[in-house]
Amino acid sequence: MPPTDTREVWLRGPLPDMPPLLQPVAHALLQAREEVSKLLHGFPETLLWEKPAGVASIGFHLQHLTGVLDRTFTYARGRQLTPAQLEALAIEGKCPPAGCLVPELVQAFHNQVEQALTQLRTTNEATLTEPRGVGRAMLPSTVLGLLVHAAEHTMRHVGQLSVTARVLKHAAEAY
Repeated sequence: MPPTDTREVWLRGPLPDMPPLLQPVAHALLQAREEVSKLLHGFPETLLWEKPAGVASIGFHLQHLTGVLDRTFTYARGRQLTPAQLEALAIEGKCPPAGCLVPELVQAFHNQVEQALTQLRTTNEATLTEPRGVGRAMLPSTVLGLLVHAAEHTMRHVGQLSVTARVLKHAAEAY
């Protein structure tokens, strides 16, 4: 049997202090965090905003991963987005004038995953089917719907980030 720390997160067993019904969400977020760290360790800053074949840049994916967790977990709490959250959404995919570094963007994502895990740990399972409105239009969802969407959307972008990072690294090594 492989060592526990080399198995995917969901195969390592239950997370302490995590509600049983939210274990899969937490496992997915932890898996995403591990994969992003591994993929982007030593990733060249010069490739951060490159868009091979017109796909989204690594910089965009990192900002979006952080932002989507922040937004969906806000809606799960029954709140609407703040002006600061709306501003962060508006600049996803753009490097602010102060600059962007891969380790800083990765750390921001790590921090957001930690905040999400904290919220999951304190989520009462009895509230999971409660309705929640999404966006200005208050589109219908539930607490559980938002939390599961946050996990699946995160993993979808990690998959896209993975392919983009590998294509960019391969192209850079070829030249």
